[in-house]
Amino acid sequence: MFIISLTYKVPLEKVEEELNNHVQYLKEQYALGNFQASGRKVPRTGGVILSTVKDKKQLEEILAKDPFHKNDLADYTITEFIPSMTSEDLTCLLEV
Repeated sequence: MFIISLTYKVPLEKVEEELNNHVQYLKEQYALGNFQASGRKVPRTGGVILSTVKDKKQLEEILAKDPFHKNDLADYTITEFIPSMTSEDLTCLLEV
């Protein structure tokens, strides 16, 4: 599993210009099963995505398609981790 932390590099006005395209991209990745959760940081300096893609290289290729990445609006930090304990609602995230 991966935690992707996005940090905006530009003013929010520029981010807002691509927000609808970014949301459409996220919906496509959810439909493909690549993303499990996402949302804005507080304060709004970027966002966070949880991904169950198995391979970091594959994840990097997926993230390269994000309009925020394509338009150089955000930096991406990828952290891999292996969940060893979850709440009952999130047991699907545990590796079998």
